Amino acid sequence: MVRSLWTAASGMNAQQTNVDTIANNLANVNSAGYKAQSAKFKSLLYQELKTKTVQTTGSPVNSDVGLGVRVSSINSFFTQGNLQDNDSSSAFAIQGDGFFAYSTDAQDLNANNIRFTRNGNFVWALTEANTLELTTSEGNPVLGVDGGPLVVNDVTVKASDITCDAEGNLYYLDANQDRQDIGTIALFQFRNAEGLERIGDTSFMATMASGDPLPEATTPGIRRSQVVQGYLEGSNVNVATEMVNLIVAQRAYEMNSTAITTTDEMMQTANQLKR
Repeated sequence: MVRSLWTAASGMNAQQTNVDTIANNLANVNSAGYKAQSAKFKSLLYQELKTKTVQTTGSPVNSDVGLGVRVSSINSFFTQGNLQDNDSSSAFAIQGDGFFAYSTDAQDLNANNIRFTRNGNFVWALTEANTLELTTSEGNPVLGVDGGPLVVNDVTVKASDITCDAEGNLYYLDANQDRQDIGTIALFQFRNAEGLERIGDTSFMATMASGDPLPEATTPGIRRSQVVQGYLEGSNVNVATEMVNLIVAQRAYEMNSTAITTTDEMMQTANQLKR
């Protein structure tokens, strides 16, 4: 009977993680670039109570009992979200499998500080030199294809004057209506995007499971993404699906709770038996 308590408790812990994951999806349904997650489960080892014996049918079988369940992984789904119109000229959305890259340290742009995101809610920040620099909403510099920040050196240029084409090339028109290039937004892909480590809600870090980031601009044979200015990629969370998953998780949690209550009642009955 004690074993059933721990088995049911493992189910409650696993379903609690499942409910938390679903709740996080629903909380980020309006977060730009958010990718939905799902908890995956795995059975714990079975305990052998009796070695193989022969049933009345003549088939030898073991007498095993399960020890419960645990969460094996929480997977992210990188399906394309809907593009949502945005008034900001520094809002960018990606159509395709690419990721934007930014550095968490403006002074040190080494690989350990680089993060990847589908959230293109960027801003043109004013630097100490009175120039414009493309950054995330947290102030981290967005990286260009040369690995450096994207900076407008002409101090007379306004953020609203900057245009971005589908390939991520940033430019503006000078006083003579001549095109002046600023740089190109870097886009990266991964051989196994599900292997990325999630940092916060919409940022990711490369791992051994994801493989090294593949620059779209220089990697041959890769299908390049398109950058859309004036749009943000919405979350790919499906509210109806998440609500159904939440109901299923709650019922599974209740069934495990009922198993604990039933075991407790059985133990109370056993304690009250008299000779």
